[in-house]
Formats: sequence, C-alpha cells, structure tokens
Amino acid sequence: MTTTPAVLADAAAYADAVATATKAAAAYYAGGDSALDDDNYDRLVRAIEAYEQEHPDEVLADSPTGKVAGGAAVGDVPHTIPMLSLDNVFSAEQFATWAAGVERRIGREVGQWSVEPKLDGLAIAARYVEGRLTRLITRGDGTAGEDVSHGIDSIEGLPAQLAEPVTMEIRGEVLMTTVQFEEANEARTAHGGEPFANARSAAAGSLRAKDRAYQVRMLFFGYGAIPLPATDATLTDGLRTLPHSEIMARVTALGVHTADATDVPGRVLHTVDEVRQRVEEIGALRAELPFGIDGIVIKADLAADQQDAGFGSRAPRWAIAYKLPAVEKITRLVGVEWNVGRTGVIAPRAVLEPVEIDGSTVTYATLHNPADITRRDLRIGDQVMVYKAGDIIPRIEAPVAHLRTGDEQPIVFPEVCPQCGSGIDTSEQRWRCERGRNCHLVASLSYAAGRDQLDIEGLGASRIVQIVDAGLAQDLADLFTLTREDLLALDRMGETSTDNLLAAIAQAKAQPLSRVLCALGVRGTGRSMSRRIARHFATMEAIRTADEAAIQDVEGIGPEKSPVIVAELAELAPVIDKLVAAGVNMIEPGATGPVARDETEAGAEAGEAGPAGPLEGMTVVVTGAMTGALEALSRNQMNELIERAGGKSSSSVSKRTTLVVAGEGAGSKRTKAQDLGVRLVAPDEFAEMLGELLT
Repeated sequence: MTTTPAVLADAAAYADAVATATKAAAAYYAGGDSALDDDNYDRLVRAIEAYEQEHPDEVLADSPTGKVAGGAAVGDVPHTIPMLSLDNVFSAEQFATWAAGVERRIGREVGQWSVEPKLDGLAIAARYVEGRLTRLITRGDGTAGEDVSHGIDSIEGLPAQLAEPVTMEIRGEVLMTTVQFEEANEARTAHGGEPFANARSAAAGSLRAKDRAYQVRMLFFGYGAIPLPATDATLTDGLRTLPHSEIMARVTALGVHTADATDVPGRVLHTVDEVRQRVEEIGALRAELPFGIDGIVIKADLAADQQDAGFGSRAPRWAIAYKLPAVEKITRLVGVEWNVGRTGVIAPRAVLEPVEIDGSTVTYATLHNPADITRRDLRIGDQVMVYKAGDIIPRIEAPVAHLRTGDEQPIVFPEVCPQCGSGIDTSEQRWRCERGRNCHLVASLSYAAGRDQLDIEGLGASRIVQIVDAGLAQDLADLFTLTREDLLALDRMGETSTDNLLAAIAQAKAQPLSRVLCALGVRGTGRSMSRRIARHFATMEAIRTADEAAIQDVEGIGPEKSPVIVAELAELAPVIDKLVAAGVNMIEPGATGPVARDETEAGAEAGEAGPAGPLEGMTVVVTGAMTGALEALSRNQMNELIERAGGKSSSSVSKRTTLVVAGEGAGSKRTKAQDLGVRLVAPDEFAEMLGELLT
C-alpha cells in the first residue's frame, strides 16, 4: 500500500509543514516521542519534498529534506565515515524505479541484492579496539553523534570482547523486544515515571539516560561494519572490498547479534522480482516477530556496485528502505467499555477515535486489566499510541504524555459487575465477578459445547438461552442430565431435534479428558494447555489432587499460573463430581500419568523401553488447508492427533520446529520453513506417518 503524500497549497502551508516536521524530528531523535507517528511524518516530508521540487527558490534552510535525521539530531563525537540515513520507497513500483536508477548510474545490472529487515530502533556505532568495546555513538547528524558509552552494560547482543582482536566499528540498531519493552515500562512506572509511548522511545530514552535508579535491557542488531585505524590493518582492510553479505557473516562470527540470528535473516538475491517476493515474505512474518520492524532494507551487495553508485548528502545511492504499511498510529482514547467473559473475568476495552492502521479502521483496543490502566496512567481524552500487526488485536502501548492538554479525565473503574450487578473480586490483576462463570452462564455453556471442546451438535447459543431461561441448567454438568421431556417442553423443539440433541450429548460423554478439561474453562488454560495437562496427568483424579508444585511440572505452567489453576479446580469440584456421576469420561487416551511415566522411565533405564509414538520428540506445525484423510479435521483435532502421536503441536515455525505439514494455500509458514531448512510434508504423507492413529 502506497501512502499518499499531503498537498501543500502555498508558501505559508509549506513553512508550517517544515516547522511541524522539524519539531517532530527533534522530539523523535531526542527521546523517541513525537506528535506525529512514522506514517504521518513520512507523508509530511514527502509533501515538503514535492513543494520544494515545484518551488526551488522557496526552500527554507531548516527544511528536513536532504538532511540526516531530518536535521534534528546533534552530537559532538565525529564519525570516521559519515553515518547516513536511508531514502524510502513505499511500493513495488517505486522500488523497481529506484533499482533501475541504480543500474543506470553504474552502467550495468546490479550483481546481487542484499535484503534484510529494517529494525525500528536507534542507530548506533560501536567502536572496538583490538576486539574490546570502547565507545558507543549515536548517528546524530551523520557527521557527529552523541557519546552514549555509559549504556554499554544494558545492551545485549553487543559483546564487550569480540571473538578476534580486531579494530573496527560495527554499526547497527539498539531496540527493545516486546518483552523488554514491557519490563522497561514496569520499571519506569514503579519509579514514578510516565510509561514510554512505544518500544523505540523506550530504547532512545533509556540509552541516553544517566544516573537512573534502575536499568533496563535492550538488544543490538548489527547491520554493517567499517575498518578503523589499527596497528594491524590487515585484519580489517578487507572490509572495504567484501560484499555486504560477507561482512555481515563476519560480524556474526565475531559474536555480534544480527538479523541472521532471527526468524528473518538477511538474504542475497539476484533479481528485482526475487527481492519483491522476499519483501512480501518478511512483511507476512512481521506480526510474529518479537521486535519491531518498519520496513525492509535493500542494498547492492557487491562493493564495486556500491562504490560506482556513490553517496548523496543524506543517504547512499545503492541502498533503500522499503517502508511497510504503518502498524502504529497516534489517536485519541474516547472511552472504556467493561465486558464480562465466560469465566466472569471483567475485561476493559478501549474505545478509540477511528484511525486507519495496516489497511483497516481501528476503533477498539485491548487494555488487559485495571492494573495495566493504572500502571500506564491512561486517561479519557489522552492521545495514545496504538499498535496493530497482522491479525493481532490492537493494543494501546501508552499515552503520549507530552501531548496532554489538562482536559483529560481519569478512567472510572466499575464498582459492581457490569453484567449482573454482583460484587467484584479485585484480589488479582484481572478482576472477576463474584459469581464467577455463573455470571455469564450462556457464554460459558456455549464455549463448552463448541466444536473444539465437547462438540455437541445442535447446542448453539440460542438453544442454550432457552435451556438456561427454563432453569434446566445451572452449570455444565446439568447438560448431561437433560431429559427428553425437558427438551420437548422448549419452543421449536420437535421429537427429531430432541432425539438428535440427546444423542449428541450422550456422544460428548466419551470425549477425551483434554476436551472435558477445556470445556470446564479453567482460567489460565486453553485448548493447548488443557491437552498438555491431560496428557501429563492422564486422569481427572490425578489433576485434582495435584498441588502447585506438581502442576508446574507441566510445560508452560510457571509459579504465577499454577495457583490459579489449582484454585479453579477446587472451585469446579462440585461440577466435576456431577460430571463423573453423569458418566462423562475422565481419562486421556494414550496418556500414562506421572506415576506410570516414572515406572516407564525406570524400565527404559533397565533396557525395557516401551513403544514410542510416530511423532515422538517432534515439534509439528500445521498450516494451510488439509486434504485427503485429514480434510474433515479442525486445527484443534490436528493438534490432538499430533500430541497423541507423541509430538508437540505449535502455531509458529522456528529453529526448534521439526516438521511442517503444509496444505493448500500454505503461505508464510511454508516459506519460513524453507528458509530454516525445516522438513515439509504434504497432508497425505503426514496421514501415512500417523498410521493407525487416524482410524
């Protein structure tokens, strides 16, 4: 999607645009905070450029065009070689035009292109003398930057000592991952500060800060290296003639963190079409990355091509930033809604002034819980930074505090349950109606009867409303005691539909324990976690008698989640007892439980190992539409099969993935598997691997 620039009507509008852009750039490069998000800043600068091309005699001295960092950043440490910015393109057509221009300039086809993600951080030069890190310098105005060496200890991925005693400068970006950003905001608000607006502002502000009472973690991504004067120049002089891709391989080998250590490694490609395809692949993976990217950097890889293309005043002519559609925008928080979920959890939802992000209009965003609202110091009327990527629910990162006018109002928390008017349990971060799942019984039962839980055909939300309104069900277990007479008394229930529903309920009694556990809606669990718990303990009785320490033996359950699960199971004890009395299955097929597992492991040590499943020890990802014997299975049923076969199901492809089942329409996950060398199989081949488990 190409972002359309604004149109400046006259000299006054042009002067105002220059002043706005200059102010925004100053705020952005000083601490990462700006009244304009990236998308609107880009549009404004492109409008300024268009006006200046039409009116070259009216160009103002403080115009951001043609300047590194928009002319805003300063510093007093000279760069050995100018540390320039990159020009931008916003579409495949613009990239093709730019690439053709490079080839006209050098008089030949570009030998090969290097393609890597554009990290959304703060550009830094790290100077090493004989392998030891001695100084960190910001980009500044490109000729000189700010010394931020005091922040060395807070940056991961930038070793204090390289693997070889070389004297060189490694350039890259310092940023915060999603986890680091959350940690930084927790530390900042705990010490009385206002939360950062986004991860970039957190990194920029933290790197410059001195004498803080707390320290935050950041991550370095190297994207280049240059030689520095050294006693033994032979160690680094070769950098001037190596392809960019080989330089980055060398930087990685020295122990520096680069994109090659991530799910979006740099690639060397030979045609413009290949580059376009890679841009699409990286863009598709954007939402899954644990760090922010705002585009893709494309460079002529060969040193000879770079040298012949040369440099402009603010950017090299052989490299470009292909900007992706914005996933982060500033808009106004106009209200907060409080919704009650199926387990009685009271969840706040932000109501936003509509804003277009990543091709869709966003009017709502998640707020997590009341403690999160308090920690972020959110107020009605705040200008807030909203983040959205791919299918992720939009979230508010933080208020843009310096844009406050004084008219903002505190967010009012509910004093009683918005659903039923009962009291609220505020003892945990996520508030809950005191009636728990009984507060929203229809939602709770609808979830339990769903396809991926008990799969009771014919028991939709409207039918459940009838059953609840008639007083026939107070909890999940009551569904299994419904009689023919009960159902026939309901409106629009004939004999055939009644008999079909009773048959579906009877069939649901035989569902595996993992589905029963999932249907109960234990807080802190979902479909995947319910399967893990059921396979680990094998029986409901073993699960119910497990203490917090035993629950933590299940993969993915830590000390924060285990007390919630234990408490939930205790609360659900009467319902579980009624389910048992009704004849509902409480065993997980194929699972052995911890006691039997210990005996099996002891037997294995004695040379008596039992048979392993066909996917034993494998991590499997399923993507695309299944065909053949797997066509009728839901994704949840596929995951159940994988785990019954001894494997582990996963939703994302990584270096730890063993196998990817790629059906029709498989997209970015197939590509990622190919990039990582992960084995790919078609649905038919996977069905053969499962063998008798499918019958």
